[in-house]
Order: sequence, then structure tokens, then C-alpha cells
Amino acid sequence: MAQRRMFSKKVTDTDTFLDMPLSTQALYFHLNMHADDDGFIDNTKTIQRMIGSSDDDRKLLVAKQFIIPFENGLVVIKDWRVHNYIQGDRYHKTQYINEKSQLVVEENNMYTKRVQDVSNMDTQVRLGKDRLGKDSKDILSSSDEPDHVPYKEIVDYLNEKTGSKYRSSGSKTKSLIKARTNEGFSLDDFKTVIEKKAKEWSDTNMEKYLRPETLFGTKFEGYLNEKQSANQKQIGYGKQKHQGIVPKFLQGKV
Repeated sequence: MAQRRMFSKKVTDTDTFLDMPLSTQALYFHLNMHADDDGFIDNTKTIQRMIGSSDDDRKLLVAKQFIIPFENGLVVIKDWRVHNYIQGDRYHKTQYINEKSQLVVEENNMYTKRVQDVSNMDTQVRLGKDRLGKDSKDILSSSDEPDHVPYKEIVDYLNEKTGSKYRSSGSKTKSLIKARTNEGFSLDDFKTVIEKKAKEWSDTNMEKYLRPETLFGTKFEGYLNEKQSANQKQIGYGKQKHQGIVPKFLQGKV
């Protein structure tokens, strides 16, 4: 099997790709790196555990038409032939002959399933772009088990500390929070990260990053374990001390 993989900006620079959570984008890159020479992956779950990704990330890749699933758990990268051209002397044919026979290579080098073999599940993969937002939201919210993740409490706390108006119902925000809770982080962990970064970044050029995609992304654990410097702890005291030494006749004029 060839040891190098390529990525086309025709795929990874699109708004559809870049609008996905960073954890979903990371899963896509790792799936490409672990695929065989025809773009098939048979250990998606293992890769998810390895990088801390969730089932929601995989479902979103299906909904956004970046991977095509099979009933046996196998997936194939839809744009595999757009990304990669492997020379004949390095190419090793996939062992998944049956699944490959269900695919057609379109003129734009993308895989699609043969119409007569498409199941109800696979129909989601070929939905039109006008349905992607709705279907990805439905997929993220569907689960065999009740979803007890405190989305609203987390987002409300963020809005309270930053003066923002983010919605807890957004599929992108929910997928980020769900991914972190799947990794074992608690409500208190979310509040700690929000409080730390709000104190550190408010009234600085970093204030614009007080948003769900930054705070709840793949750097969440790093933010949680950051140690506050003495300067950060004394910011409020320093401001009061500085204000206290301003002569009364200058106060209100500085």
C-alpha cells in the first residue's frame, strides 16, 4: 500500500468542509491517512478512539457527503480519487471487492453508490445541498439513548460571562459540547474553561475568540489545565491600585 496521501483544496477549502467542527475535520484527515489505496477504511471506530473523536463527527461526515457508509461498518472516502493519484507500481487493490462493485466513479472522480443498491441509510449520503443543514442537525440529535448533555446551561454560562448571545440549539455548538462530554469532561470543567478564558481574553485582541468553536474545540483540555499566572490573578487588583494613585483633580480626566 502506498505510504503517502494527498489532499485537494477543492475539497478541504470549501465552506462545507470548513464550517464543520475541528474534531470532525480532524477525523476526516485521519480517515484519509488510514484508508487503503481505493479509499476504504474498516477501523473507523478505532481511529475515533485514537484521536478522541465522537460518533457525531462520523455521522456529520456522512451527512455532509464526505464519506459513504456500508452496512458492515466499512466506509469509503467519497473524494478519494480527487485527493489521490497512485502510480500503478505502488497501487494495491482493495480487498473489499464487493463494496467497491457497488460504487460508480463519476466524471468528477467522486465515488457514488449505484442507484439500485442504495438503501434508506445511504440515501442520506446523496441528499442535496439544500438539505444538508437540516439532516446534519437531525443526525446529531438522533440517538438510541437519552441525551443528558447540559447544552443550555453551558451556553448560558458562556453568554453570561462574555455578554454574548450564542444559541444552545445550534448543531455546530452541540456537536462540540457533545464531543467533549464524550471524552469525560463535566459541566464544571466547561464553566472553568469559560471563566478562565473570559478573564484572560476580555478587553484584549483575543476577545473575539470567546466563542464555542474555540473554547470547546480540541484545545479544551489544554485550556482547562492552564495555570493562571500571578499577573492574571492580580489584574483586577492592579487596576484598582493604579486608579487609587491618580490625584483627585485628575480623576475622570485620564
